This record gives sequence, C-alpha cells and structure tokens, in this order.
Amino acid sequence: MKLGVKARVEDAALVERRRRQVVNAAIATFGKRGYHASTVRDIAKQAGVSVGLIYRYFGDKEDVLFLAIVDVLDSYRRRIPAGTAGITDPLERLRAAVHAYCSVIDANVDATVLAYRETKSLRKARRNVIKQKEAETNALLARYVEDCIAAGIFDKRLDVALFVYQIVMFAHAWALKAWHFRPRMSVDEYVARGLELILNPPLGVSRLRRPASAWRRTRGRRGRSP
Repeated sequence: MKLGVKARVEDAALVERRRRQVVNAAIATFGKRGYHASTVRDIAKQAGVSVGLIYRYFGDKEDVLFLAIVDVLDSYRRRIPAGTAGITDPLERLRAAVHAYCSVIDANVDATVLAYRETKSLRKARRNVIKQKEAETNALLARYVEDCIAAGIFDKRLDVALFVYQIVMFAHAWALKAWHFRPRMSVDEYVARGLELILNPPLGVSRLRRPASAWRRTRGRRGRSP
C-alpha cells in the first residue's frame, strides 16, 4: 500500500509498473478532458488496459490523481539532492538545485500543470499530504539559501521563505507557461536567464537595500500634484 492507495496484487514490482502505466495514461487523459469529465474507462482506453485491471491497482479515480501528483513531488526530493552532490561552493550548489528542480518539471510538464489544476479535487487528508511534500521541497531549497547567507554571499537580512517561493514560482512557470517559453529556449537557458534575474536584480543591490520606508517616501512624492 502506498500512501493509503491499496492494490489487490502482491508483486511489488508489478504494482509499480502497472501503476506507472495507468498514471501516465491518466495524466494525458486529465489533460485533454479535465479530471472531473474523465472516467476510469477513459483512462483504461488511453492505457490500453481493461477497466478491471485498473481496479486491481487503484481503488478509484482519485487514487490515480493522488499518485500522479505525489510522484512528481517525490521526484523533487530525490533529484534535487542528487543534483547538488559533491558541490561545495554554496552559490553553485543553489544553482545546481534550481537546475535539478526545473529539470524534473521539464520531464513532467503535464503532471505539474495537473497538480496546479486539480489538487483541490483531492480530499482534505490527501491535500495535506501534498502540502507537506511541498514544504519538504521548500525546506531543501531553504537550506541551500541559508548556506549562502552563512557564507556571506547573500545579505543576512534576506527573507528566506519569500526568496524560496520566488524560486518555486519561477520553476513552476516553466510548466505553466510552457507554450511561451519552450518555443523560445531550452530549459537550461531558462534556468540560466532566470537565475541571472533572481540573483542579480535589475535595480542592483545598492538600490534594493534601501529600506521600505524610503521607497514609500519616494512613491509619495511621485504621487503628489505639482
């Protein structure tokens, strides 16, 4: 049993293989028809298997959706540490982490979009599992950012949580806006350009370090009538 998803087959390798086959078919089906409009029969047709076979490995359609989303999130937790192994420079380690993150998304664009659209369709307990797995990925990234702060590379006043979410949203945009980015650049180029913007903001460090009160005063002066 994986995360409450029961199978009526005992061969673990066979369960893994069949579930992968069905999940891949479901991602394609949900992408075309939408989760709620899709049926188990639609998934079976896409997978080239019988409806009965699907019910040997899943209890219902929600089980399939849940595992489709979980598989992507688990890939982040495997691939990000693997992508940073052996890198000692904190900034290069962070760069490698972002590249690994985006590479997983590049390999799972449809599943990433599905997660955004349909996580809300899961029951509450399962949504909480998804939130926890997302938090674990964010904690991985936060450690790399904190290493950069400890090494004096990043300002110690940096809001780590906010900075991590900038990285998360940047990475997810590769899937959510694939129609725009993919015809224009590779994922490697996307990561390189994006990190340049994230790490070297257009305003420059000296201007970004101005306190918020200074920005408010400037905006207030600009808004006054002559």
